[in-house]
Amino acid sequence: MMKPLRIGLLGLGTVGAGTVRVLADNAPELEQRTGRALKVVRAAVRDPHKARDCDLHGVQIDADADALVRDPDVDVVVELMGGTERARELVCAALAAGKPVVTANKALIAECSDAVFAAARASGQAVAFEAAVAGGIPIIKVLREGLAGNRIDEVAGIINGTTNYILTRMSQDGVEFAPALAEAQAKGYAEADPTFDVEGIDAAHKLAILAALAFGVPMRTDWIRTIGLTQVSSADIRYAKELGYRVKHLAIARRGAAGIELRVEPTLVPKNSFVAKIDGVMNGVMLSGNAVGSTGLHGPGAGALATASSVVADLVDIALGRALATPLSADSASAVVPAEVETAFYLRMQVADRPGVMKEISTVLAGLEISIEAIVQREVEAEQDATVVLLTHSVRTGALERAVEALQSLPVVHGPIVRMRVEHLEQ
Repeated sequence: MMKPLRIGLLGLGTVGAGTVRVLADNAPELEQRTGRALKVVRAAVRDPHKARDCDLHGVQIDADADALVRDPDVDVVVELMGGTERARELVCAALAAGKPVVTANKALIAECSDAVFAAARASGQAVAFEAAVAGGIPIIKVLREGLAGNRIDEVAGIINGTTNYILTRMSQDGVEFAPALAEAQAKGYAEADPTFDVEGIDAAHKLAILAALAFGVPMRTDWIRTIGLTQVSSADIRYAKELGYRVKHLAIARRGAAGIELRVEPTLVPKNSFVAKIDGVMNGVMLSGNAVGSTGLHGPGAGALATASSVVADLVDIALGRALATPLSADSASAVVPAEVETAFYLRMQVADRPGVMKEISTVLAGLEISIEAIVQREVEAEQDATVVLLTHSVRTGALERAVEALQSLPVVHGPIVRMRVEHLEQ
């Protein structure tokens, strides 16, 4: 039997405690698979005296993170503290000390990839980050290993459980965005400051990682068109249903002739599609490869044990000596200019309730060669306005934006026009 793999934890919050529990609960199976024990020997935390939801018998606990990463009795460092600057310093220090690193920190990987991977290459150590994207879904391993024989053409899906929970409540129970968000916060699905989730920043970090693995592009969040949920109302949810769609906050990375299309935004998807059926805090990712075709993964995108499952999977790889080398980005790839992206669109607008309005709207769209697939028109009670909802056929984003600007300038159109993309992902 080989000597134990001695683990040092940076952080003992929800995921850290979950990791300790998974390692303890599954110790016999893990030892059988790896030929050695996987043992937490040290943890660095802000408050060493705080009670934790796990058994820490035999674990040295203190607040000295710098000492932990240099400790010769720690073989591998697991970074679960979050944030970027301090996490980057400690991860790079651990790598320089000859220790492989496991992290669940998507912001660290997405924003500090150059520094972290350079340190890994210089030290000859691995940085494993399965838990950084989609919680318990093994999407990183699928891309790096299971589909390594494919040219990946598309990665698309739901990779933020908070926004999916909010949209599920809005769809199933007619709840508006604000109370749905408050409910998500009360249940612990959203932070007190939910900006990273509801504005799509968290999903953009994760998509940057997936795109780098799928297409070899640099991890550049500034390449990703990111739109949050705040513009989506229960009215949009209802109209989408009437037209045979559901609204989901999709992350999409797609290969095209002009480059890689990258975006995170509210999107209409057919009600019977794979991603339309992903509800609550679940995540779901679809992958399209030139050999395998289209395949999908579905499971919990967050939570102590689900995320810990991915952390421990990376520890198993390190224990077996099979952790893959850190990825290299290919700067030759480029992102598609957003205006050149072609999709169908959903438009909702308030208009004067009088004859001839639809003719004015149709004239504007026809002038930009935008054709209409479907129209819904509803009177608004106790007002002089009507609601018009349109689905367009596929059109370049730039042309659609010009059309919205022209429509917005019509005297018959009152207030802002809501627009969302429509995607028919492969099933």
